[in-house]
This record gives sequence, C-alpha cells and structure tokens, in this order.
Amino acid sequence: MTQRAVVIGGGILGLAVAWELTRRGTAVTVLEKEHTWAAHQTGHNSNVVHAGLYYKPGSAKARMSVAGNRSIVDFAREHGVGVQVCGKLVVATEEAELPALHVLAERAEANGVPARLVPPEEAREYEPEVACVQALRVESTGIIDFPGVCAALVRLLAEKGAELRLGTPALGVRPGRTGGVEVATGHDVLRADVLVNCAGLQSDRIARLAGLTPRARIVPFRGEYYELRPERRHLVRGLIYPVPDPALPFLGVHLTRMLDGSVHAGPNAVLALRREGYRWRDVSPADLLDVARFPGAWRLARRYAYPTGLEEVLRSLSKRRFAASLARLVPAVGPDDIVRHGSGVRAQALLPDGSLVDDFLIETAPHQVHVLNAPSPAATSALEIAKHVANVAGA
Repeated sequence: MTQRAVVIGGGILGLAVAWELTRRGTAVTVLEKEHTWAAHQTGHNSNVVHAGLYYKPGSAKARMSVAGNRSIVDFAREHGVGVQVCGKLVVATEEAELPALHVLAERAEANGVPARLVPPEEAREYEPEVACVQALRVESTGIIDFPGVCAALVRLLAEKGAELRLGTPALGVRPGRTGGVEVATGHDVLRADVLVNCAGLQSDRIARLAGLTPRARIVPFRGEYYELRPERRHLVRGLIYPVPDPALPFLGVHLTRMLDGSVHAGPNAVLALRREGYRWRDVSPADLLDVARFPGAWRLARRYAYPTGLEEVLRSLSKRRFAASLARLVPAVGPDDIVRHGSGVRAQALLPDGSLVDDFLIETAPHQVHVLNAPSPAATSALEIAKHVANVAGA
C-alpha cells in the first residue's frame, strides 16, 4: 500500500522534502497557506549557495551545506535554473580580526571546503576595490535563483501527480482514528501516514498544533537589504563578506553580485515585530506577546541588547551607518551609492536559556516530523535535509 504524506510549507525545504518523498514512491500533498510558493524565507534571501565553512565540523549544517553546495548546483543546472559558482572573499579589515579569519580557514579545511588564505594584493585581483589585511578565498560559493529552484520543484511534483495546495493553511492536527495522522484545512480533513512540518516561521506553532511541546521557540529576525546604484555596481565583482562574530549565527552585512548583475548589500539583523514582518510598521501584538512571554527572549536580550542589538537597530534606521558598514569592506561605497531593496525575515530557533540554536533542529512524534530550525544554510542544504527527513519519516 502506498504511503501518504502531508507536507506543511511551500518554501524550498517543504518542496524539496515533498520531491524526495515522491521520488521514493510516497503520495504527497503539500499545504502552503500563502497564495504563492516561496513566499517568505526562500523568496527573501540573498540567493547565495553557501560553501559550508562557517559551521562546526561534524554538525548537520557543516555536512549538509557541503553536500548541498554540490547537489543544489547540479539540480539547478539540470533543470535550467540560473546559477553561477563565482567564489567569494571573507575579508579581515583589521589585525584584530585575523585570529577569527584563521579559525574560519581551519573550519573550511576540516569541512572539506576549498578555501585558502590570500594576502591583500591577491584579494584585490579578485576585488580591486576591497580593503583588507588578509582574506579567505572560498571557491565553491555561488549565487542561484532559489525561487526558480522552487518553481522547478513544483513542476516536477505536478508531473508526478503530487497534490499542491496554495492558500491552504493547516488548522488542526490529530492522530488518525485508524492510525497515521489527520490534518484539518478548513475545507476538508486529510488523512496521511506521516506529517512533515516545514513551516519555517510558523514551524513551532504547527508543532504545538500537533500536540508537541517543542524545546525551542521561533524568534523572527528581520534582515534589511540595500543595493548599489547601477552606476556603482562596478565596485563589486562577486561576493565580499566580513569576518563574522562567532557568537552569533548571522554573517554580517556583505556585498553580493546577483545573477542579473545588480549588487545587493546586507542584511543586518533586528528583531521583527511580526513573524512575517518585513517593515518596522509590520506589527503583530500577538507575535510580540509570544516573544515577551518566552523567558529565552529576555535572556537573549540581556546578553546581546547592548551594544550588538543597539548597533543593528541604529544601522536599520540610518542609511549612513549602513553604508559605513559596507565601506569597511569597500571604502569607495558611500551613502549616496545605495538604495533600499526590501528585506527578509529569518526564523531563528531560541532555547529557554536564551541561547540561539546553532544547528538544524528536527523533532519527531508518532507519524510526525517537525523541522524546527532551518535558517541559512537551509536553502543551500535543502536537497540534503530532504533526504534526511525522508529517512526519518520512514519513506
């Protein structure tokens, strides 16, 4: 008898899981509450294919991003999706950043990522306008059209007969009367052998809806982007990243040349006032109360509100401050060279002790699999995460 699965979430991870399950012979229904695929995290990120150098050796992020770097590029090329493996520079702009840069080089080696330290003069062969005392050249980083990957997955799923439902939120989950699981949509009740929750920003709420008490809570962080004016795009040839703060999961404001030749700058990281809030004026009292009631949020605030959090807020409110962050990497960039270009919201899982979950987090219950932390590099790793989830789901 054919196994049936309901996948909640129509971003790249939900669609990748649905495709992997379909490939294994499972009959799949995908539920997406929005009226378009890739409506949130997948459709609002920097479209970078990460190499895997930032993550703790042996972690799921390290293993799956290195493998995903290859599999997502191969998938894009096979299905006519835009992709370019252009490499990137991680640059130390002052001597104090060199130890952290060298740690990144060691992690790259441990994770099997092709990367090497280069002096300033060689860094400028890649990026003539960059300022650094040393840089790490990472060859396997790329740029890709992640929404295009999702469109390809939707086409493949449709061809294989998967049921794809837009505008269909999951409103209730309960054990099936004769086994399996039942999912109420408002229109009908779906019966399946397994539920897979890939709901991103709503994943912990779906888990609670299904009867779990997840050990982590989603806290939304908004990342805002600028882009270089067309006449200033020549300042950046590829991807230029700062040395990140090892205590935080964010990579810092960086410069990325996109597939269409535009150059995006960002993102910063500020608390979003709504789970799917892309602007300061997007406020949800219920979402804010959800954060305020969670002890981990207050512990996180005490740890990072000053100066890190304050600086991020000031950078959000000040174009001059944002430009100054970019000028550390490329001194020729000034406030008049950048214009706003939208934002994204990262679903970051937070533990009750105030620590940010630094690896992918998956919890299970009978007939249920819940992906509860899958921020960057989840898009890069989507096909690899999908294989793991399908294994856990018993497909």
